[in-house]
Amino acid sequence: MSKYFDEFSDEVTVVTPGFETIESVHDRIRLIEAAQNAGVPVPETNTIDEVTDWESEQIIKSRYNVLTEEYCDSYSERDFATAKRVKHLDAGERPDPETIREEMHHDPLVQEYVCSSDEYVFGALYDHGEPVTTFQHRQIRGESYTGGGGVYRRSIDIPELEAVGRTLLDHLEWHGPACIEYMRDAETDEFKLTEINPRLWQSLPCAVRAGADFPLDYWRLATGRPDSVDPEYETGVGSHLLYGELGYLSSVVNEESALVDRPSLFGAGLEILVSCCMDPHFDLLRYDDPRVFLSGLRYVLTETSRAVHSR
Repeated sequence: MSKYFDEFSDEVTVVTPGFETIESVHDRIRLIEAAQNAGVPVPETNTIDEVTDWESEQIIKSRYNVLTEEYCDSYSERDFATAKRVKHLDAGERPDPETIREEMHHDPLVQEYVCSSDEYVFGALYDHGEPVTTFQHRQIRGESYTGGGGVYRRSIDIPELEAVGRTLLDHLEWHGPACIEYMRDAETDEFKLTEINPRLWQSLPCAVRAGADFPLDYWRLATGRPDSVDPEYETGVGSHLLYGELGYLSSVVNEESALVDRPSLFGAGLEILVSCCMDPHFDLLRYDDPRVFLSGLRYVLTETSRAVHSR
């Protein structure tokens, strides 16, 4: 919609950032530079060719989550690929750059490992640089024991997180929805930027359950009624993505990290069971309409089976 704005705008109200802004947040190097210019804390980040010191704990991650012709010459306008792998490096571990490039299909980033006390999401809807409504949640459990998208989260309201989220989006003169991921540095207590997704996010049902109905608010903004948006929401509201919880258990069995201790399978399973009993709210599972959940579960199991057989 952003790239082909002119082809949409005569027919519908397009509530999306301009394409240059989209590119600046898709490219994590440009995003880090923008955050630094805005005065928002960020982890030290370099391209793999720029790194000379491998003596500290670091991670290798993709420069772009989605690889397209805009970013990589090897792709045509009809081709794309996702690159979401994150590799943890212990202090002194030096990877082979060519091997990493082949695995990730582009020149990835090397970033300092931030020992975080918690991970957070700051969600927002902006109207040409002005905030319409915002939301926060703390990620209690991700899709992997090393992190990833939240599968169990709880709504919160932290003024410092609100400040860094708004500062960055104000600087970018944002328009439309945004999901910003932050880590809270265990040493400095700063909220350090992870990434921005210029769209509605996976854990949106948690926000909606708490009263921050972003799809409805997006529609209100698109139809010229931003003043009718209620920015208030309830804190302490939790929600689970159940087949994401299965992915978390799978990561305990199948993934390894040089930086994050792997929990026991029994302990992880018990933790999930207890949290589901204490906070029995689920993104998709509804007893009066289970088909959406079952459809999603079938998709996840099919994709997992394909991944296993392709190894």
